[in-house]
Amino acid sequence: MTMSNPAEVDYTRTELFIGGTWRSPRSTDRHPVVEASSGRTLGTVPLAGIEDVDAAVVAARHAFDVGPWGSSTPSERATFLRRFAQELSERGDGTAELISRENGSPLATSYGANVGVPVQLLHQYADLVETERLEEIRPSVRGASIVRRMPVGVVAAIAPWNFPHLIAMAKIAPALAAGCTVVVKPSPETALDAYVLADVAEAVGLPPGVLNVVPADRDVSAALVAHPGVDKVSFTGSTAAGRSIGEVCGRLMRPVTLELGGKSASIVLDDADLDVFESNLHATSFVNNGQACVLLSRILAPWSRYEEVVDAVVRVARGLVVGDPLDPTVTCGPMASRVHRDRVLGHIETARRSGARLVTGGGVPDGLTNGWFVEPTVFADVDNSSALAREEVFGPVIAVIGYGSEDEAVALANDSEYGLAGAVWTRDEQRGADVARRIRTGTVGVNYYQMDLGAPFGGTKASGLGREFGPEGLDGFTEYQSIFVSADWMSDVDRDGNQTVPEKELSQG
Repeated sequence: MTMSNPAEVDYTRTELFIGGTWRSPRSTDRHPVVEASSGRTLGTVPLAGIEDVDAAVVAARHAFDVGPWGSSTPSERATFLRRFAQELSERGDGTAELISRENGSPLATSYGANVGVPVQLLHQYADLVETERLEEIRPSVRGASIVRRMPVGVVAAIAPWNFPHLIAMAKIAPALAAGCTVVVKPSPETALDAYVLADVAEAVGLPPGVLNVVPADRDVSAALVAHPGVDKVSFTGSTAAGRSIGEVCGRLMRPVTLELGGKSASIVLDDADLDVFESNLHATSFVNNGQACVLLSRILAPWSRYEEVVDAVVRVARGLVVGDPLDPTVTCGPMASRVHRDRVLGHIETARRSGARLVTGGGVPDGLTNGWFVEPTVFADVDNSSALAREEVFGPVIAVIGYGSEDEAVALANDSEYGLAGAVWTRDEQRGADVARRIRTGTVGVNYYQMDLGAPFGGTKASGLGREFGPEGLDGFTEYQSIFVSADWMSDVDRDGNQTVPEKELSQG
């Protein structure tokens, strides 16, 4: 990776990408995007108004209903996805730097998550849609049923600021592969990087209206969710916002995928190899400055080894290098905004008053008064009923909670309104897998935690609805249709139902 001189870059954007062209917004509202490490303005973006969102949905609707995308074949769509991946990869250095400046993500983390993973997802879904059987014939009593998976239609994809390209592409890649069209609504805090997606769509010649990018505030975003031209909503963000979106989609009978918050537990069993635990702790509990929904921010430690575990967590926290995320030696950057920094500090103050033992951190690092920095912080002797153990902090703040038996550890892990992630640490991997099966979360790691792009990812309880990644990620953008045909029609078909369906018939048209 190479870095430009940040002081020389002006990222200001003035138009919206709608229907394959750049358009002046009908709204006059603009949003400044601020560098997390300095507090300086990087540039501004226009905020879409309701008329702009309507234009984006109309463009997406046209591209799906009558445009070339609606009649495209899986192979044609796969070709575009691979072109998109190549173009995105070529812009990777600049994209990673921009996102690090926007949200404070360390540069290596930003590159891996917001360049490497999106490129991988595009290739994965290009390959999948070319090999997945989207239509099959099932013999029946009176003839046969043609069972087909058809694209759901126009998708509203709403992405947050913490891993903006990763999360946006987890929606865009499978949606486009399935034959859907997309209106992307990025977070205003990281809206500048969303324009890279629009630039790439234009560069690869994606048909007009297939991908539209409209930064917007909360009210206009709500209009997108409720727009009558939208067929599916895919949202990643807070549980509170997810509940509101779910209510709207439920009333409209509109499919929705919600990837929401978490307060996940890392269970250290009494036979755990603490060297393995400690070597993975940055990735599991401090990743992206703590700004990750999968953060394992509750460490459940057996009383027999409690202080050993606390010491290991503290060593990792104190070993993090806090500073400018563009510095390759930095492992913990700033919070994404002043508002978010203050929210994290508020959680720390509440924990202090709760009686929990502050072991390290707890404030703003010395010498880092510009930007939105928070010290990596560890509290021990945390009660699982306290606010620190129950509320998502979304920062580098860890709660260590003691337990007696394995059953108690499982009960504590499950005693949360969330159910997104988790991990079990043990020298006996079979024991770890058995404990993992008892944890009510969508994903659990044994002796490590790393999302697998080939496996479904998502939450239970207040952590969301639906799944992303893997073949299941494609399922979320398709609907089943059964066409009942007669025995006469079946006379021309292989009795095993193995008729080769022309590729054109696998499109939505």
